[in-house]
Amino acid sequence: MDKNLEPLFTPWKIGNVEIKNRIVLTSMGGTDLFGWMEKNHFDKAGADFILEVASNNAGLLLPGCQPVYNPMYGQWLYKNKQMYKDLADWMPKFHATGAKLFVQLTAGFGRSFTVSPMMEKLYNNKFLRVVSKPVMDLDKITASASPSPNRWSDKLPSREMTVEEIHEFVRAFGQTALLLKEAGVDGVEVHAVHEGYLLDQFTLGYVNKRTDEYGGSFENRYRFAAEIVKEIKAKCGKDFPVSLRYSVVSKTKGFRQGALPGEEYEEVGRDFEESKKAARYLQEAGYDMLNCDNGTYDAWYWAHPPIYMPENCNLADVSELRKYVDIPVVCAGRMDPAVAAEAVSEGKIDGAGFARQFLADPEWVTKLMSDKKEDIRPCILCHNGCFNMCHYKGVPNDQKLSDSLHLARCAVNAETMQKDKHHIKKTRHPKKVIVIGGGIGGMECARVLKLRGHEPVIYEKTGELGGTFLAASAESYKGKLRDLLAWYIRQMEELGIEIHLNSPIIDVRQFGRSDIIIATGSKPRFLGNTPGQEKMIEACDFLRGRQVGRTVAVIGGGLTGCEIAYELALMGKTPIIIEMKDDLISQKGVCLANSSYLREWFELNKVEVHLETALSEVWDGYIICRDKNGDEFRIDCDSVISSIGYVPNPVVKENEKTSNMDYVGDCKEVGNLRSVIWRAYEVAMRI
Repeated sequence: MDKNLEPLFTPWKIGNVEIKNRIVLTSMGGTDLFGWMEKNHFDKAGADFILEVASNNAGLLLPGCQPVYNPMYGQWLYKNKQMYKDLADWMPKFHATGAKLFVQLTAGFGRSFTVSPMMEKLYNNKFLRVVSKPVMDLDKITASASPSPNRWSDKLPSREMTVEEIHEFVRAFGQTALLLKEAGVDGVEVHAVHEGYLLDQFTLGYVNKRTDEYGGSFENRYRFAAEIVKEIKAKCGKDFPVSLRYSVVSKTKGFRQGALPGEEYEEVGRDFEESKKAARYLQEAGYDMLNCDNGTYDAWYWAHPPIYMPENCNLADVSELRKYVDIPVVCAGRMDPAVAAEAVSEGKIDGAGFARQFLADPEWVTKLMSDKKEDIRPCILCHNGCFNMCHYKGVPNDQKLSDSLHLARCAVNAETMQKDKHHIKKTRHPKKVIVIGGGIGGMECARVLKLRGHEPVIYEKTGELGGTFLAASAESYKGKLRDLLAWYIRQMEELGIEIHLNSPIIDVRQFGRSDIIIATGSKPRFLGNTPGQEKMIEACDFLRGRQVGRTVAVIGGGLTGCEIAYELALMGKTPIIIEMKDDLISQKGVCLANSSYLREWFELNKVEVHLETALSEVWDGYIICRDKNGDEFRIDCDSVISSIGYVPNPVVKENEKTSNMDYVGDCKEVGNLRSVIWRAYEVAMRI
């Protein structure tokens, strides 16, 4: 192991509980031991994931947060005694790994509860609201410190919680924690004075306008969180450790308004001066650890950093907070292990929190310890599989129901939390399988086929592997995507997969009766008869190095177009975005943490954006556009980049398909990296 990483692998204590190393799996919805958004039960998939991570040398593990009052079916978590017996039966297996387990308990979401169009209908139709109440009592689920707007929807506001409801939650924390202790769990974490969830809403002045004992003064705003830890200690004893998920600084300008890194702004939530005081107050109340980052749901990119956020984005604030408390402090948020190790060695933090990287590769800590860093499948910070709650103008959360109910899956690892249907099964009949196309889809097919015992052969028309991912990973800030591409190419080498570069396939009949997988990707969509469109530069051509002028019109404000505009701005150029829809990144599958960062960055940096606008003509030095009223106007620019999407480009058309042939990736249906990798895995498993 790299000596610089050794500080991460030293023991430490939370209260009287010793943790073998400083690596902390922080909680992610979906990795729950008692189910997520369903009737509570001991969840085997969650337990299997937690056990796999524990078996791969994580020190402290926090499964997905468990609401003490389940939003679905209105269950109190302490009332289902059987699942605690199941947990107790499982705990010896977990403890055999040498790891420790803290179960994270949450009071809920309040105004941050992710609202879908279906929920808007349930809430605003009196009959449906009554009928649906036993299944989903939205009035109770979304209740907050004070009446306030929901983060996602204007149609489902939050009411004020009653004092009796608060007391009921406090009691539930104590009763649940006791059952967990009796089941053999090492501690609990209270979720959270963090990220703008319900307990945090009570602490934040811009949300909490109460005039009773839970509002107004500093002590009143933090009373709910303090009463919870006191209740847990009263029930479980002072030596039972209780961690608190904690946001050091809210980084929030107002409702649905975050503050970007480096931005000068007026904090409406918790600033650092209050945070120092709050951390000491919460320590005195009984908390044994602070598990820290920054942000709220209004500034979501701090707690769920997309690839645009700096690495170790929360470390400076967390390290500074550490000076003011006597209990351990953990820092999470795009942590680099080497930087984390240095911070631990210098006493700036006590533990390093990692989450999504465990979804991409549950074995990554073991690989790090074994000097096999290049074998770690990297998280690319996309949120496509784990947390793709999508929001844009007029739509609260545009997300598939299956995604809402099954969080904590991974775009780059089809097996994560899906081993019931995605697992390697050796073939009894090894075959030679032809894979046409050496992009990510083709390489994932080849990888899975080889692991199963087949002999895949890749034919790639260009001189390198990667396909359109070479362009998709080209921007300066996309190092993690380039790491993923390097990982795939290394897998091809390690597995000894036969590859033919510079080998375009025109006629698949040359392969006879062999099984064939078509993975030839997509081609750019064009604008029909738009005059001058030949003057435009296609997005992938720009990303692969085509030069552009200083002022660049980007046609298309989806994710690709916005990322190109962001890159242009980072290069010192002046992008202008033209988008036909009424919002940027108005598409499914893109997490609000990602999209809100870009939208707010463009606004802060005064990037010119034209919504509900269509391109009419392209000329040398300018374009003509048409607004929603049909009026035309001119935009001067040096270059024009076309980013209006892609269409499938299979080497064999659908009507020519034979029984021994299948499609993966964008040549079947244009999607994102998740759809490419998952389908490639599934097709390779069918052969």
